[in-house]
Amino acid sequence: MSNQKYETLAEFWPFYVREHQNPANRWMHFIGTSSLFVWLLVAIIRRNPKLLVMVVVSPYTYAWLGHFLIEKNRPATFKYPLKSLLSDFKMYGKMWQGKMDAEVAKYSQS
Repeated sequence: MSNQKYETLAEFWPFYVREHQNPANRWMHFIGTSSLFVWLLVAIIRRNPKLLVMVVVSPYTYAWLGHFLIEKNRPATFKYPLKSLLSDFKMYGKMWQGKMDAEVAKYSQS
């Protein structure tokens, strides 16, 4: 992980993208973020706040497995928890739009 200190999300984003170059890792994140919304919906429908634990556990499990087993790097969450969370949602949106591969190509050059 870089020793650079990122002050803004805009500064952090290129680093985040470079940490997610492997498409399989990005898809693990996508599945994990999707599971967040599924668990949230299930908790609401069942009116069971205990299920909200899965809103956190499920996405992180997918993401961290993607980093440790596929990308072979350390999740940025450990050093930049909020920036990583926000960047994950940004990546999720770009994947829905089919734009994430272009982001990887753009920032893997830097």
